[in-house]
Amino acid sequence: MRLRRLTTAAGAVLLATALGACGSSTKTVDKEASSGSNAGALIGVTMPNKVSERWVHDGDNVRSALEKLGYKVDLQYAEDDIPTQVAQVENQITKGAKLLIIASIDGKALTTQLQEAGEKGVKVISYDRLILNSPNVDYYTTFDNFKVGVQQATSLLVGLKLKNADGSDGSAKGPFNIELFAGSPDDNNAPFFFNGAMSVLKPYIDKGTLVVKSGQTAFNTVAILRWKADTAQRRMEDILTKTYSSGAKVDGVLSPYDGLSIGILSALKSNGYGTKGQPYPVVTGQDAELTSVKSILAGEQYSTIYKDTRQLAAVTAKMADEVLKGQKPEVNNEKDYDNHNKVVPTYMLQPVIVNKDNYQKELIATGYLTEAQLKS
Repeated sequence: MRLRRLTTAAGAVLLATALGACGSSTKTVDKEASSGSNAGALIGVTMPNKVSERWVHDGDNVRSALEKLGYKVDLQYAEDDIPTQVAQVENQITKGAKLLIIASIDGKALTTQLQEAGEKGVKVISYDRLILNSPNVDYYTTFDNFKVGVQQATSLLVGLKLKNADGSDGSAKGPFNIELFAGSPDDNNAPFFFNGAMSVLKPYIDKGTLVVKSGQTAFNTVAILRWKADTAQRRMEDILTKTYSSGAKVDGVLSPYDGLSIGILSALKSNGYGTKGQPYPVVTGQDAELTSVKSILAGEQYSTIYKDTRQLAAVTAKMADEVLKGQKPEVNNEKDYDNHNKVVPTYMLQPVIVNKDNYQKELIATGYLTEAQLKS
């Protein structure tokens, strides 16, 4: 899920807007309203890595939102190393954090640390990636992850002209060759994305309108560990060598994340795609990262799914503030996110498909990106 810190003034406006939009059964509070034993408390925030623009953006915005509410923040990045994140969480508990906000690398790797947190009364908010197998996850903030997959598949169909943007049938008939990619198998979101996409694509595959020429359709086969772009690039190169060397062409690629999309496009470019006589396939993505938005404008990547992480940060900071004040924060989903120990109360935000046609409205007009960034 990104690109720059919001200015102080813009950040304040965006935070206020997002918090107002969320609504709550409790009053929105400001810094001066923080009172009681948890006023000014330490909050531990751990993010997976600094490689992804998305996580840098999340970390900055969560920290800024919490500091505006008067809290101290220990922000850590684990560089996709599980033992590092485990140690960071343990250290935050030792340092006296009253609440933890964790975007986990491996959703199953923090059970012991969360047990310690629970024993010490430290509350835990799982951030965008659901932490699994623990009763000590108090709340979860995220986007509608199944819908993200539905939107990715829908944009693939629109790009292939099998569907129009309004949902009506398009002019194309197929068949089209497509290949499937999924996210990291240790990220609880990845199956949601994939299952959402397959709920849209499978009927077309069953009818033969879409053909997965490699035959690779199972989640565990198409999943990319740790969301690594170079792993996705190697897999795409392998598919092209083994399946498309006889002259068949790839028409579309379901990619669940912009970072993977860049790797996939690199493999395609190395195999002659992107030239005048051989255009790029329709390639999807997620997170509206700057590099990928530039790629969309250049006619390479077709689409991305925009998740406004400014809103996610604001919702999470507001939730943390209310929890530390002994209030019950607002949630809007208490049925879908079972971490295999409990159904975690969740606040879920909505994603948006972005392509060349609407990037101005969704990204520029909202202040998420600037024209100067896209031209740099």
